[in-house]
Amino acid sequence: MTVQDIRAFNRFYTNVIGALDYSRQLYAPYTLTESRVLYELAHSPRTDAADLRGELSLDAGYLSRILNKFERAGLIERTASRKDPRRVRVTLTPRGRETAALLAERADESVGALLATVPAAERPRLSEAMHTVRTLLSDGRPPRREDVLLREPRPGDLGWMVARNAALYAAEYGFNADYEGLVARIVADFAEDHDPHLERVWIAELDGRPVGCVMCVRDEAPATARLRLLLVEPDARGLGIGDRLVSAVVDFARGVGYRDLVLWTNDVLASARRLYQRHGFVLTAEKRHRSFGQDLNGQDWHLDLTEPTGAGG
Repeated sequence: MTVQDIRAFNRFYTNVIGALDYSRQLYAPYTLTESRVLYELAHSPRTDAADLRGELSLDAGYLSRILNKFERAGLIERTASRKDPRRVRVTLTPRGRETAALLAERADESVGALLATVPAAERPRLSEAMHTVRTLLSDGRPPRREDVLLREPRPGDLGWMVARNAALYAAEYGFNADYEGLVARIVADFAEDHDPHLERVWIAELDGRPVGCVMCVRDEAPATARLRLLLVEPDARGLGIGDRLVSAVVDFARGVGYRDLVLWTNDVLASARRLYQRHGFVLTAEKRHRSFGQDLNGQDWHLDLTEPTGAGG
């Protein structure tokens, strides 16, 4: 393979995906770079301007012009970072989040249309070829935290949540099929009836596959949200995924006006409990129970969202 081979492939692929006329492809007034900035703001845990520059390898002046455009359009807000007042924190407004979601939907439709031209029998070969390119050009490096993205669920992801919760809890804690039934009911209730402005699911994705999830839903108590179904695949642990998922729920719940965030867990989930504590959750009640084929100690945890953000959250 020569340099010219790679350049020829780049020219071919940019034409296939319409990178040179991205706004026309998505029927939106944003270039490919602008759309990527919106995507990062919607999915990345680090939204300081300096982090965006580093992650996207953008010139500071170019990024500043993009952010100015977004601010004029009411898509973002810029404030001093909580961790370092010298840094600028960039967050999407509700309008900005809607715009990012619309662009993601149109991008999915565009890629879906492209994939539809590939015979079903050839799609595994295409997927393997793409995986090979990514693996070889990453020089065999292990996954990094920045390789993980948080996104909205796609078709099939809710079913994945049920299957992986059931399988992992059976393997790691000996839970029986009763737990799978509980998870299936929770997920079905969300799928059939939820308020997208007040309830959300996040999927953590690594190398094109889901490796984690969490859910934020309304609780029965007034102005209270409930964190549910936090999960991280064993081979993706150590990348801070659980921390990002909990942060996403906390930030979302606080941002839409909930005053309290609660969750129920069992004390055998030691790593999850330590994670909740780091984010400021406080244990409020415990009760022994027999569930999922096991003798367990159930725990209720609570986070006051009206309090200033702690170090963990």
